[in-house]
Amino acid sequence: MLAPNLAALADAWLAEDPDPDTRGELADLVAAAATDDAAATDLAERFAGQLQFGTAGLRGALGAGPMRMNRVVVQRAAAGLAAYVRAQGGGAVVIGYDARHNSDVFARDTAAVIAGAGLNALVLPQPLPTPVLAFAIRHLGAAAGVMVTASHNPSQDNGYKVYLGDGTQIVPPADVQISAAIDAVGPLAGIALGTEWVTLDDSVLVAYLARVSTLVEVGAGPALRVAYTPLHGVGGQVVLAAFEQAGFALPHVVPAQFAPDADFPTVAFPNPEEPGAMDLLLAVAKATDADVAIANDPDADRCAVAVRTSADFRALRGDELGSLLGWWLAERAHRRGRPLRGTFANSIVSSSLLGKIAKSYALDHVETLTGFKWIGRLPNLLYGYEEALGYCVDPAVVSDKDGVSAALLAAEVVASLAAEGRRVDDALDDLARQHGLHATDQLSIRVADIRVIPPLMDRLRLDPPAKIGTSRVELVEDLSLGINGLPPTDGLRFWLAGGTRVIVRPSGTEPKLKCYLEVIIDVGNDMAAAKTLAKNQLFALREALKPLLGA
Repeated sequence: MLAPNLAALADAWLAEDPDPDTRGELADLVAAAATDDAAATDLAERFAGQLQFGTAGLRGALGAGPMRMNRVVVQRAAAGLAAYVRAQGGGAVVIGYDARHNSDVFARDTAAVIAGAGLNALVLPQPLPTPVLAFAIRHLGAAAGVMVTASHNPSQDNGYKVYLGDGTQIVPPADVQISAAIDAVGPLAGIALGTEWVTLDDSVLVAYLARVSTLVEVGAGPALRVAYTPLHGVGGQVVLAAFEQAGFALPHVVPAQFAPDADFPTVAFPNPEEPGAMDLLLAVAKATDADVAIANDPDADRCAVAVRTSADFRALRGDELGSLLGWWLAERAHRRGRPLRGTFANSIVSSSLLGKIAKSYALDHVETLTGFKWIGRLPNLLYGYEEALGYCVDPAVVSDKDGVSAALLAAEVVASLAAEGRRVDDALDDLARQHGLHATDQLSIRVADIRVIPPLMDRLRLDPPAKIGTSRVELVEDLSLGINGLPPTDGLRFWLAGGTRVIVRPSGTEPKLKCYLEVIIDVGNDMAAAKTLAKNQLFALREALKPLLGA
């Protein structure tokens, strides 16, 4: 039997939900829950709380109820954001959206709430990449921005990412203040909805493309053969236009993945990091004899690259591409006789190699917490990256990860190296000879119930291992206490003999426990032996961590 309090919660939701689809879904679920235990469990989970608004905004599965992404949750979030913006002095709010299910609906609802609050709502004219929204905030002098996207999450998800007027994602205390404003929103019927908002023309996109096309030398690679996929997302036409304006030949695209498709039919997960996600891209790369293969995730804020080897293609790890792009920005400026002055940055879970590259070019280097909400707001930032395929190569105008500009810069690196008779692996090997071979890997443990993660982290804190595999743990740093001036975050960093590093932390966006591994090997005179040793050490670490983490 359906619990009376749960039935009352469902009835209250049905009374104010403006969406006939989710009303029908919830009504059917309530009816089924009277006799079906699975339906009753599903219903209880939907009303077990509400989606929490934090530094990642909102993200969750689509559906009815406060623990799902829907029009009720979005309108309440928009009302809270509007109250926050008004309290900060007002101004315009720019709203962007991708091609996921209901992204356009959530964008219109946000515009209506923002306009109803007496603020100027500016809506991008079509589904566009997240970096275009981040660019638009500063380009238009807005007070805040909203991007409706779930990035690389599965097709059943959507999300709501909020930016401040400096073009960066929200951090404390803004996230807490916005969350409090959302909690203070009354019944949905009390939220004023306006009809007078501005749908922008293409001028913002034109300005964005004009800017990113200047990041590389015009004509640097007209003969470069590029294979490209947007993974069913919104990056396709924008990336083609960017490559054309920058002087590159148009990439060869993956036809089955080029048009936006919210169901992502050709991939299990629309994330280029996932096994198999780039298979169709690599097939096109081989068929077209491409020099490089590039993928964006569905909202085109991430960039993945596979490079040609002597016999095949090899997908670069996020840390490899992050180090390569940083090296190229510094080296290119050095060759031009205009050395860079400023700061390189990467997240704490990324490789330590970028810091050594920065030092070799007399640049400052900063390590931040995970996420571009921290990287993008650093003063004097020249370049920043995180290992999860996020790269900020033009922070002067986009203070966030940008898969479009990163794709252009990656293409320029490949073209410039090819002009010297070299490949990407040659450049990476040179960096290894100079700074040591920095090899990284990751272990992700997906859980069915996210509630098992906190007690597991507590156990590791209270009783950390003396060894991981055969390597002695020399130091354990509890990131929740704040270290080296960083804000507290849930995570542990283990330092092992020989400079090996292991970081364990919960994912900020998925029900996963993530482990980040790095080993540093002195290359000496034998690069092949160093790579084999690094591979074996990383494998041993992964296998040793699994039983420690209950995998």
